[in-house]
Formats: sequence, structure tokens, C-alpha cells
Amino acid sequence: MTSISATKARPLDPRSNWAALSQAERDAAYDNNAAVKDSAALIAERNEASKALRASRRSFLDVAYGNRERTKIDLYPAADSAAPCLVFLHGGYWQRNSRDVFAMLVEGIAAHGWSVAIPGYSLAPEASLTEIVSEISQALDWLAKNGASYGVSGPVVLSGWSAGAHLVAMALDHPRVAAGLAISGVYDLAPIRDTGLNNALKLTDQEVEKLSPLHLPVVHKRLDIAYGAAELPALVFDSIHFHEARVAANAPGSIYAIEGANHFSILGDLRRPDGALVDIARKLVGQSNNG
Repeated sequence: MTSISATKARPLDPRSNWAALSQAERDAAYDNNAAVKDSAALIAERNEASKALRASRRSFLDVAYGNRERTKIDLYPAADSAAPCLVFLHGGYWQRNSRDVFAMLVEGIAAHGWSVAIPGYSLAPEASLTEIVSEISQALDWLAKNGASYGVSGPVVLSGWSAGAHLVAMALDHPRVAAGLAISGVYDLAPIRDTGLNNALKLTDQEVEKLSPLHLPVVHKRLDIAYGAAELPALVFDSIHFHEARVAANAPGSIYAIEGANHFSILGDLRRPDGALVDIARKLVGQSNNG
């Protein structure tokens, strides 16, 4: 199993000198693909593994939960319909990727008898971030109403990676969610608006204020936060700062640094049955690989 640790180690926050940074430096602060030299190979392997899993595993694919092209959900029910369900929200800075290329993550938690559900959502610029956040709530509403018909009726652990972790934080208060696991997330949108990512997002002042989890009232439901120790400092700082805000409000949850993991390789710890993130997810409902 990959080494994990609760940590208070703090990298340099790029926002401490944000006004003095060039546009290229601001863009680089959030450019995970450029920061990880083998990111293209990791992405290609992920996509191929996901294609193979979707073709071979019992599932209900492309089930509509809304009326838009991407508002569909893939369900991988466990043998026991009452088993816990990991609902995973994909990343891509709210403007790329899709649910199908993350199907390989089913392997890890399903080996422990869990169900998995992977909803898609609309992407910028076709959808605003306000609309995307609303679609996640819509997907959870659909699961609450219809999940049992597909063999998914157990407690939900809502997890997500990168932009998906932001969406986890925004949807943590949904009544269908028992607990959350946010991985390598972005929790303050203000700096994002100053990067090239905003060309598609077109964030408004209201969205920066209302959709930045760091600046919203704390949800008093358990949320564990994880990040790769080799992540970009901006993402590490956001994870630590978000956890500290929750601790200050006496909200339950732990923070974990996945040693040696970067923004892409960290998903291996959710894909492997003995992965650190699988163990963290299981502990959220009283299970553990270690007990």
C-alpha cells in the first residue's frame, strides 16, 4: 500500500505573490499536465483500462438522470444491493474528460463488495459552473429515487478528483450522501479566474463567491481530504487550507498526503483494492483494509 500521512506541511502558496506573477506563471500554477512529465502516458493507460472494464463488467451504462447529453450515469452494482456505494465525480477543470474514462476506478472498491456509480456532467463553456454544480445535485436526487431499481441502495460515499473534488465539497450536504472523500481538489475559485482556464469557465463574481468551498459555511458531515505529496503547490495549499477551515468549525474529517503521488498517479490508490484511498473510503463507513 502507498504510504499516507496526516500532514500540516505547507508549500509556498502561489497566491502569496499572485499579483506579481505573469500570466504564464499563473497558468503554470494550475497546469497539472505540464507539471507531470508522463501525464500523457498515464492518461492513455487510464482510458484504455476504463474501456476494457466497461466492456467486461456487469453494469448499467449511459442511464439518463437529466435531459442534457452528458447528464448520464454509469452504475456498477454490487451483489448486495445494501452495500455501500462510491459515487465518483471526474475531474478536468470542469471543461474536459467524461465519466467513461474513469471506469477503471471501479476495480478497487468493488473488490470489497461495494457498488460504484459514476455520473457525468455538462462541461464549460456549454454549461456554467453554476449549472454543473446543479447537475451533481440532480444526479444524487436521481440516485436517491431510482438507485434501488438498479441494485444500489446502500450508504453513499461521494468522492471526486481534481474538479470533481470541488464538486464533492459543493454536494456534501445532499441528504443521500453519508460522507465524502475529496482528492486533489481546487476549493478557491478566485485564482482560477486569473488563469487561462477561465476562457471556458467565464466565472462571474457571484460564482467565485458562492461556489468556492473555502469561503462557504462549513458542512458538518465527514469529509476526508487527500492530495498527492508531489502535487502542484496551489492544489496542496487548497487542500490544507480547506481542511483547516473545517477543523476550525469542528467539522469531522482527516487530511492525508499520499506520499510519492502526483496529480495523476494518485488515482492508482483508488484503483487498487489495497490502495490507500480505497482504505480511506472504507473507513468512512466503518470498514478498513487493515481490520
